[in-house]
Amino acid sequence: MKLNGSEIIIECLKEQGVDTVFGYPGGSILNVYDALYKHSGEIRHVLTSHEQGAAHAADGYARATGKVGVCMATSGPGATNLVTGIATAFMDSVPVVAITCNVVLPALGKDSFQEVDIAGVTMPITKHGYIVKDIADLAPTIRRAFEIAGSGRPGPVLVDVTKDVTANEYEFTPEPPVADPYVYSRYEKAAHEFKDEDIDRAAELIATSKKPYVLVGGGVNISGAAAEVAEFVKRIDAPVCDTLMGKGGFDGHDDRYTGMIGMHGTKASNLGVSECDLLISLGARFSDRVTGNAATFASKAKILHIDIDAAEINKNIRTDASVVGDIGTVLRHLNPIIEQKDNKDWMDHIRSYCKKYPLSYDGSQLSCPFVMETIDKVTKGDAIITTDVGQHQMWAAQYYRYSKMRTFLSSGGLGTMGYGLGACIGAKVGCPDKVCINIAGDGCFRMNLNELATASRYNIPIIQVVINNHVLGMVRQWQTLFYGKRYSQTVLEDKVDFCKVAEGLGCAAIRVTKKEEVEDAVKRAIELKAPCVIECVIPEDDKVFPMVSPGGSIADAFDADDLKD
Repeated sequence: MKLNGSEIIIECLKEQGVDTVFGYPGGSILNVYDALYKHSGEIRHVLTSHEQGAAHAADGYARATGKVGVCMATSGPGATNLVTGIATAFMDSVPVVAITCNVVLPALGKDSFQEVDIAGVTMPITKHGYIVKDIADLAPTIRRAFEIAGSGRPGPVLVDVTKDVTANEYEFTPEPPVADPYVYSRYEKAAHEFKDEDIDRAAELIATSKKPYVLVGGGVNISGAAAEVAEFVKRIDAPVCDTLMGKGGFDGHDDRYTGMIGMHGTKASNLGVSECDLLISLGARFSDRVTGNAATFASKAKILHIDIDAAEINKNIRTDASVVGDIGTVLRHLNPIIEQKDNKDWMDHIRSYCKKYPLSYDGSQLSCPFVMETIDKVTKGDAIITTDVGQHQMWAAQYYRYSKMRTFLSSGGLGTMGYGLGACIGAKVGCPDKVCINIAGDGCFRMNLNELATASRYNIPIIQVVINNHVLGMVRQWQTLFYGKRYSQTVLEDKVDFCKVAEGLGCAAIRVTKKEEVEDAVKRAIELKAPCVIECVIPEDDKVFPMVSPGGSIADAFDADDLKD
């Protein structure tokens, strides 16, 4: 059957099982939006307040559901407004297909109105990018974009289509739709065809280890491999830590779990990894925030690195053995050949660190750690938590116990302020039965608070918690510790009333200034079944501890008591 290009795009989205797209219309993409209008009963479109919000929403949808997220924007500034969201997804290996439309083909390269080479702009921050200039290439390109985004190590793919292609007609041949074709854990392709000798070498290292430690990274969540990881950890009788992206890949309530590793990791995890004789990394990329000084990181250990991306092996940390493959697939091969180990003395030693160095905070006043513990209590640990970036992000990672995959969504690699609210909207759209809560500092909240209007427009019942300390908290913490308390441009004392702003954008609002108000506020926000902002006013000088000095060894993590000494 003959269809125009816009209709072909919609039909291809339907083939891929897409039920929701996030976007913002404009001149060059009008034909696609006209086709969307005709198919509004089949594909839901969420009109965000800004294209960056659309990219973050598609990202949050993807992380929460395990499917490919989709966002759309017009040419020029519409397309460039997606860039930060695309880069965020790229750094954290999130499958997003971004569809943009450009000026007509004869106008390309002539500095036409709202023309930009978005494929060129995004080349370093996409897994792949296309510009479609011939309608014959349109359907194959859309299908290929979804395959690339969701396969192997996931990532964002950009498809830019000239406006004339969206209007031209071409013979369209449907391909059979596949139910949920891009759930991460179902990909077992060439990248997973690891060598038997690599599996044997891994098993040998594990067999001879007396003090193993397991590092759970984001690849475990992407693979959907929590069950395989739990069996693996039990077999080798090892303690477990995680990265920011690994939250939920291993049950945070398990007595083997020692907390996050790295700059704001627990002392137990940082000291344990520094003393272990074998560090087994599952889908972690050894970022600088995890390793601290790479020269001193796990210096007593052999390193076994299991990752789907061969480019990550030996990139930041030299390994003694590696297996390139999907975490779940690798462990399903590795687990049966590992004999049950007993490392009681090592486990007891690490548990003694957990008892000696627990996470702690000032319980005499309202604080973000108390807010996170209260949210954990009220939601019974079953919410999806999204965050922005800064102190509140670290507190959310430390004090909420994540026990399920894809329940902690945060910008880890790029560190994008303003990420959380859009991501929370996307997560709630993708998982409507889940309580979805975004944790943001007042500095981050200012970045994209306009997306509250998106939540209220569609009555998407997300909860936005604003941790308001009237400063840029993490930057101020660094200024306090390393810059002689010179608070250059980090004080946010002004007349902005976040509750009034929220109400003006159509949301409910609750201000909390005391500890005893938090639980009722969270319960009320959940019961409203409407978008709600909870502003929590905390002291300006609360700090995230433990902490590792920039460039320092993770073994030298310090806390407030260490500073006093």
